[in-house]
Amino acid sequence: MPKRVTGSEALAKRMAAIPQSVLEALRPALTRSVQEIAADARALAESSRRSGALVESIEATAPGETTPAFASDGGRRTADEGQAFVTAGDPDARHGHLVEFGTAERVHKDGSPTGTMPAKPFLLPAWRLNKTRVRNRLRRVIRSEVKKGAAE
Repeated sequence: MPKRVTGSEALAKRMAAIPQSVLEALRPALTRSVQEIAADARALAESSRRSGALVESIEATAPGETTPAFASDGGRRTADEGQAFVTAGDPDARHGHLVEFGTAERVHKDGSPTGTMPAKPFLLPAWRLNKTRVRNRLRRVIRSEVKKGAAE
């Protein structure tokens, strides 16, 4: 039977305790989820392999960890608790966005065309493949932790 909480101070104390326990419980679930998404992104990026630099640059960043250089806005980014990232890019592979979204034809100053590159998405499809499983996993963890917090 759930424990009854009386008084606003006791309630505030219980509510403040829930988020940290939820974040601690979410860490392994988030880490597993981004590793699965990154693995699928690597598999999907194989079709665009030339040197292998792009495939090898796809990384999973767990909560509290920092992304590799050049993976986020030209620099590094540290994931907060409750965040996780899948990134593509390093000093040898700075073209992930071009592969993901493709390129349109441009023209040089002399009028010669540059050509186009069709999109070969790998990150968004990897997310779509895993979205339902990730959401369900995170919901289960959150529900479990909230129930534990309410039962104490």
